[in-house]
Amino acid sequence: MSISKELHDELCTSYAALALYDGDAEITSDQLSALITATGNEVEGYWPTLFSGFLAKAGIEKLILAASSGSGGGGGGGGGGDGGGDAPAAEEEKKEEEEEEEIDMGGGMDMFGGGDEGGGDY
Repeated sequence: MSISKELHDELCTSYAALALYDGDAEITSDQLSALITATGNEVEGYWPTLFSGFLAKAGIEKLILAASSGSGGGGGGGGGGDGGGDAPAAEEEKKEEEEEEEIDMGGGMDMFGGGDEGGGDY
């Protein structure tokens, strides 16, 4: 799988910033550039400057915490209709709900071998 040069550069700079943060080092453009070079990667010169400037203002801790505090899912379906010509749409919704109900997730634990069968492959 190949990624674009732009995505490569962005990921390298992101990972370098996280590594510096994890090592309690100051996140500067020079530090980012040095770490990226030390890993054998090359990025366009503006990436370390862009990231260090942004992280100096926003703070990497705020970004990390904000990423993990997602909001709830989408809202529920609408309320009752006016009883008019919505019958075909209601049938489609009912079919979709029935299809969703047919999916057996196995209690959500089968992926880890802890299904209802009484044990996994540990």
